[in-house]
Amino acid sequence: MQTLVVLLVKSLVLLLGLITAAALLTLVERKFLGYFQYRLGPNRVGPWGLFQPIADVVKAAFKEDIIPQDADRLVFRLAPVLSVFVGLGTFALIPLGPPVHIGGLTIPLSGAEPNAGILVFLAIASLSVYGVAMGGWASQSKYSLLGSLRATAQMISYELALGMALVSVILTTGTLVPAEMVAYQAQHLPLVLMQPFAFLIVFISLLAEGNRVPFDLTEAETELVGGYNTEYTGMRFAMFFLTEYVAVVVSAALMTTLFLGGWNGPFLPGLLWFVLKTALMIFVVIWIRATLPRLRYDQLMSFGWKVLLPVAALNLLATSILVVIGWIA
Repeated sequence: MQTLVVLLVKSLVLLLGLITAAALLTLVERKFLGYFQYRLGPNRVGPWGLFQPIADVVKAAFKEDIIPQDADRLVFRLAPVLSVFVGLGTFALIPLGPPVHIGGLTIPLSGAEPNAGILVFLAIASLSVYGVAMGGWASQSKYSLLGSLRATAQMISYELALGMALVSVILTTGTLVPAEMVAYQAQHLPLVLMQPFAFLIVFISLLAEGNRVPFDLTEAETELVGGYNTEYTGMRFAMFFLTEYVAVVVSAALMTTLFLGGWNGPFLPGLLWFVLKTALMIFVVIWIRATLPRLRYDQLMSFGWKVLLPVAALNLLATSILVVIGWIA
């Protein structure tokens, strides 16, 4: 009973923390983009625009909830729910800090710690394709359907390179458990130094998986037709919108865990180190959005299949050889 209570409390804290972080990230990104582009970000709702995320939620809640007449109503409703579930489920597998000892209990700072941690992460993350495909297909709109097909092809293509790069990390550390990967980096070096190519491949793939610039063709938000979410309004659209920012937080946290040493660092508490490193990765993602133009779809697919995948395969081959000859242990 005590373990169940701890699990419920921990899950609730992680859930509220992630949703709050994603909501605040919408404000932080708009502020940073304003500074990068010499313009003002949100500055009307509350001091420094701090209440803008709340205003966005209220606006979405009061907008009319429209379902197209010919849509598959059940699938149409399930698509954004599945997308949110994937984001929250993947975050539960990331350790935020060293275990905490309270009243004789050892509490890991993660929602779950399965033995096949990274494989479970990939299994849950791959379900994000279904949310996008279901949203486009259920709308019964040609534009939404084509947008979902384009998005599905993109996400599957970059998942292959992502998987290969993660195998290189697994071979280097000798474990599938994220917390043990953090411990490995504490004893050796951060994997960003040991696996620089895997770092770049995973980072680029996560940008593409999260529909971030320059890979945001799944939405093309500056165009007249957005893609798979074109027919969504109100809170259902807001759920898709929230999912993308959840994906940014999860991706940054994963990069911190796998390549930046997780919570390892001198002087400061482990959880604070984890937050600082994650914030740094989020800043880089925003910086890229303010800097790079969107790729054409043929360029995006060519880069994924002709550049990223071969480099990931060569990096995996090189890592395997180094492990066999004992240069990596």
